[in-house]
Amino acid sequence: MPETTIPATSTEGRAIEAPRPALWGRALRILAWLSFLSETIIIGTGGAVRLTGSGLGCSDWPLCTPESLVPILEVQGIHGLIEFGNRLMTGVVGIIALAVVLLVLHTISGRRSLIRALWFALGGIVAAAVAFAIAAPLHIPASPIALGVLLLAVIAAAVHSVRTTPARRDLVLLAWITLIGVVAQALVGGITVLTGLNPFIVGFHYTSSLLLVCVTAAFLVRLYEAPGPRERAVPKWFAILTHVTGLALAVTIIFGVLTTGSGPHSGDADVLRHGFDATILAHVHSWPGYILAALVLTLTVSAWALRLPPRRWLLVLVLAILVQVGVGIWQAREGLPPLLVGIHMVLASLSAATYTVVVLHLKRRVVAKD
Repeated sequence: MPETTIPATSTEGRAIEAPRPALWGRALRILAWLSFLSETIIIGTGGAVRLTGSGLGCSDWPLCTPESLVPILEVQGIHGLIEFGNRLMTGVVGIIALAVVLLVLHTISGRRSLIRALWFALGGIVAAAVAFAIAAPLHIPASPIALGVLLLAVIAAAVHSVRTTPARRDLVLLAWITLIGVVAQALVGGITVLTGLNPFIVGFHYTSSLLLVCVTAAFLVRLYEAPGPRERAVPKWFAILTHVTGLALAVTIIFGVLTTGSGPHSGDADVLRHGFDATILAHVHSWPGYILAALVLTLTVSAWALRLPPRRWLLVLVLAILVQVGVGIWQAREGLPPLLVGIHMVLASLSAATYTVVVLHLKRRVVAKD
């Protein structure tokens, strides 16, 4: 990818001044890549929790047990360690997402915008603490309520920040969406434990994690591109077919989530599944998968024949989809071994991220005419 540039441009297209030293730009690139990698890794660690039956390795939330923040090895064993490790990874993802938001604000809008965001953060923490203090004596779930209040504060900070940022609102918005998603994911993860691994909530937890991988991929693409008006860089029929492919990808992922939730890997041996027939769902899951592979192959051939901008990323996508199909067939024939299922889950997120990059390359920046 080319060197990162964050030209400061107002929403009307006028050039404005904004602090963007090379050091900050380099740090932002590193953090953006770490955000993408950490969001991908946490899908792998979350998959490990589910595939090893460690979903209730920590019986409580936000503590691991009612008496301890960390797992007690003699009581919870390896399952507690696996679940607690995934919780620690959530903290890492959150810290990186917060750092990206703060660095974007500092780089684009300067210290004043950064200070405003920090005030919002302080207000959110205080409000969450107050909510916890009120809820705890009433014997209602204090931790989810406090985290919900914090989530509302983050959303309020994001809205204010995007509205008051004069330049690169695309980067600011994507950075905030990632942070909001991480906080929301922590809340959903807690609800997942408190509801005893409800399969629908577990499926939603995975799907939203996958979407965050796509958002961080989009942030990387926009980070390496100059701002300004954009126009379609491909024929209209190609753009339409690309979006139809996205629909096929979404349907494939949804049926994949339902299939996993109905199979042998529900996160704990005593957890009830969806109640669907996993064998039938596995076949239904494969149908849109084959359609997806055909559509991606068609797009790839067309893009290379017409030399369209997304052609290289489409080649990556077609390879990812073909590997996915191969892994899917392999795991079905081998009786769904946990390792192959985990690989399948991570590859699904990377395929979705690659598709996101393809969509973002359907347009190009409008070059000003002299």
